[in-house]
Formats: sequence, C-alpha cells, structure tokens
Amino acid sequence: MQTLFLLLAPSLLTLIEGVLLAAAVALILFSSKKSSVRDQPTAFLAIERRFARLARRKRLAVLVVGFSVIAIRVALMPILGVPQPAAHDEFSYLLAADTFAHGKLTNPTHPMWVHFESFHIIQKPTYMSVYAPVQGIVLAAGQLLGHPWIGQVLATALMCSALCWMLQGWLPPSWALFGAALAVLRLGILSYWLNGYWSASIVALGGALVLGAWPRLRKHLRTRDALLMSLGLVILANSRPFEGLVFAIPVAFAMLSWLVGQHRPSFRQSVPRVIVPMVFALAIATAATGYYYYRVTGSPFRMTYQVEVETYAAAPFFIWQTPPPETSYHNEVMGDFYRWEVKVFETNRTVTGYPRRAAEYLSSWWHFYLGQLLSLPLLTLPRVVRESKMRLPLVICAAMVPALAVETWNMPHYFSPATCALSLVVVQGMRHLRHWSPARRSLGTALVRAIPVLACAMILLRVTAAMVHVQIEPGWPRGNLERAMILRQLQHFPSQQLVIVAYGSGHDFNREWVYNDADIDAAKVAWARDMGSDGNQKLLSYFKDRRIWRIDADALRPHLESYEVPR
Repeated sequence: MQTLFLLLAPSLLTLIEGVLLAAAVALILFSSKKSSVRDQPTAFLAIERRFARLARRKRLAVLVVGFSVIAIRVALMPILGVPQPAAHDEFSYLLAADTFAHGKLTNPTHPMWVHFESFHIIQKPTYMSVYAPVQGIVLAAGQLLGHPWIGQVLATALMCSALCWMLQGWLPPSWALFGAALAVLRLGILSYWLNGYWSASIVALGGALVLGAWPRLRKHLRTRDALLMSLGLVILANSRPFEGLVFAIPVAFAMLSWLVGQHRPSFRQSVPRVIVPMVFALAIATAATGYYYYRVTGSPFRMTYQVEVETYAAAPFFIWQTPPPETSYHNEVMGDFYRWEVKVFETNRTVTGYPRRAAEYLSSWWHFYLGQLLSLPLLTLPRVVRESKMRLPLVICAAMVPALAVETWNMPHYFSPATCALSLVVVQGMRHLRHWSPARRSLGTALVRAIPVLACAMILLRVTAAMVHVQIEPGWPRGNLERAMILRQLQHFPSQQLVIVAYGSGHDFNREWVYNDADIDAAKVAWARDMGSDGNQKLLSYFKDRRIWRIDADALRPHLESYEVPR
C-alpha cells in the first residue's frame, strides 16, 4: 500500500498543478485585451523593477539566491523537520561521511563483518561506501558542523547560487535571476535533493560550474574561469562519473573547436591562462582520486562499485552487459535483494519490458524537472533550437538521453549534471514566450508571470498539507522514522548497545535497518543481522560488554526486546 501511495502521490501533485495552470491560463485568456505598457498591472511592474535592480548587482543576486534556500528551509523546520535516511544509497553516503569526518579515507574490515553486511557497502578489502567520494565529503562537512544534513542544505544552496552565476554568463541579469528563482522553487526547498542524503545537488553544482565557466572563458580568457571549470569537472568525476563524462564530452568538443578554430585565441594567451591551469588542476585531482581508490580497493584503477559487483553479483550497470555468476550470500535478505536486481535487469531488457521502463523513467524525469509549469516555455523550442548560442546546452541535453537510456537503473538525479543546460533552455524559452502577443494581447507576459506565482502556490499548498497532516504526498519528515526513533532511544542508554535485527516473511528489502557507523567498535549502537542462535554466538561473545537487544523490524510497531542468550 505504501508503494502504491508513493507512485500515486506525484500524479496527484501533477493533477493539482495542472488544474492550477489551466485555471490561470483560462483567467489570462478571459481577461486579456489589447494593451500597452501603461496597461500592465502596477504590482507586477513594481516587483519586476525591484527584481531587475537586484539582478544587476550580480554578486549580490548570487548570494541572495543561495541564502533564500537556507532561510526558507530553516523557516519550515517546525513543519517539515529534519529528514531521516531511508534508502540504501542514503545510508551508504552517510557511512562515507562518517569516515571522512573522522579523518579517514576508509575503514578496516571488521572481524565480525558477516553480521554487518548491508547494501551498497563493501566489507572487503575495506569497509566503505560503494559510491564516489564527493557526496560523502559534502555530508562529512555537515557532520562536522553538527549534522550531516547541514552539508546537504549548504550544497543545495550553492547549487542554486551556481545556477544563477551560470545563467548570468549566458543571459541578461534579470533572466538569470529569474531562472535561479525557479530553480529554488522547483529544486531547492521541497525536492528530495534537499530533503534527503542523495548525491544530486552537488552533481548539479559541478555541471553549473562547467557550463558557467565556458562563456566567460571565451570572453575573458581568465585563469580563474579555467580553474572553476576544472573544479566542476572534478566534482562530476567524483560524484556521477558516467553521466558527468557524457555531460563533459560536448563541452570538450566545443572548447577544442574554439582553441583551434578560425576565431581561436592566440596560443601565447590560451596556453598559460587556460590549458596549463586546467591540465595541472585535473592532474592533481586524478592523482588524488586514484590514491583514494587505492586506499579503499587496493588499486587506483578499481572503483568501489566494481568490488560490489564482483562480491555480490549485482545487476550490471548497462543493459547490454551480462550479469556475473551468482555468488553465495551469508544471509537471505542480501540474496533476495541482489537476485531481485538481476531479475529486474533481465525483464527490462525484453521487448515489452524496455519500453515500459523507458516510459516510467521519462515520466518521473518530466515530473521532477518540468511538470506542466516549466513545460510551457518549451512551446517555443523551435525558435530556441535555431539560435546558435543555444547549441551547446541543447547538445548536452540531447546527449544525456541515449546515455540514460542504456543504464540499468535510473532516477531523476541521474540527469543532474545537465540541470544547468536544461535550466538555460527553459529560461531562453521563457524569453521568447514573454514576447508572444497575438492580436496585440500580452498573453506571453501574463503566462511567464503566472509561472512563479503558481510555483509558489504549489509550495504553499504542500507545506499547508504537511502542517494539517493531509497526505497529498509522502509524509514529512522524510525517511525511516521508526529506525530513527529506536536509535534515539538507544543513544540515551548509559552503555554501548548491540541490536540484533530480525525480519519477517515477505520482508521488503527496501526497508533495511542494518547500517552502522564507520568505527563499529566505538559506536554507541551497533546493528547486526539475526543469523540464528548458533550463528549469533560469535558476535555475542565479541560484544560481551554490550547490552544486547532484538528487534523485529517488520512488526507493526517495531520495539526493542531484551535478547535472550541461549544457555
């Protein structure tokens, strides 16, 4: 039932958004008339003038955008709370964060590692998250500031600021600020990018740095822009390597054609200002990344994800690959999950399965990034396509489509490197839409004005629903609240605790409880899998000084029970 609601909730929000948009369009059409500037609503004109004054102060505009994300989300804390992790990926990123926050690159394999196995985490040759390190660094910064989520908030604020800065390099200041404001409303307050622990905001930040540096490099040939582009590329390579590479290839071709093309800069300028700084920065980053993987996996050329595939026989990354032979599992829950992955992988490669999968992914992508509101500007896409300056962002967006189409798994944030390119295309579409005035009726202006108003209305509606506990979407705060409540309870006990987690028949492996800190022996609470009375004996002997609990995580109301040690 919960899964059904998660599927229907976005449809309900989409329906509400569509109704509001239809009502606004009908109102605009009904009230429209031939008009001049003097006929424009005074309130809108006043707001737009103030908006334009702020936009012309570019640095201040960038800061205001980022600060608004923090201020609005903090103001909503009494209603929305702090999200708790729930998905496998989130716990895996938090393991990386805890590792980095303690000044380590990885952790030694625990002597009792079989009891602590969990998803998207390797236990050998070291104990670490399978994911690239940047998101772990973001959450580690937050942990050092008091809570890992602080890092996610700051990364999302920086992402929105970077989008504003990027748009300033391509568009007039007012439109850049307008596009960034829409990003705040769409991505920066209520999306799972902020209200979770996924690697998304930081990836979009990397893409924005690259695409924002490009026009500035061409115009000014400054070393600082070359270094910002390098930083963006490093972030992409260490967060979403494949999608980041797909994003970077069109930029690399554009840069190469500029450096050797007819209107190329002189090599006396480009080499010391652009090429050498970028090569130097990327070489250092490559060496650092290689050293990280060397410490984690034993080889600078072996990613942690590859170790997971080799260890647990997960479904391959691309649909044309062949699954590795199934391995043996130490517990049934792990086996069920990885066998399910391979089953889904095989189904999605069939003639009927692939189109269904593609339609589901496309629908989730459209709902997350555009919806009805931001689809309106795409009506002017034929005009946008004809503009030479828009070729690069359009090519980037187009390149992401086949790249995502061949991946086994997909979620909206897989497209996150190209968020900046899509934002640029949408805002450029709005510029054309604003000038649409059939029969001298300023319909386009009214539609563009309606978009942020309706976006604000949707946020207000969602927050109000959360405040009065009317579920038009999954509840707030996000995450596995039952596990979080049990963890808080355990942390108030005076000594160290060990929790043996048991599951019932028909367990949903997406509701996992067995995740641990980087240093399990030093942790106040350790979570272990129930491997039966005999299988648990070594674990109980190892943790003989801890208080032992058992919990049935699939119970209607999970609660702690004292673990009875067999005599």
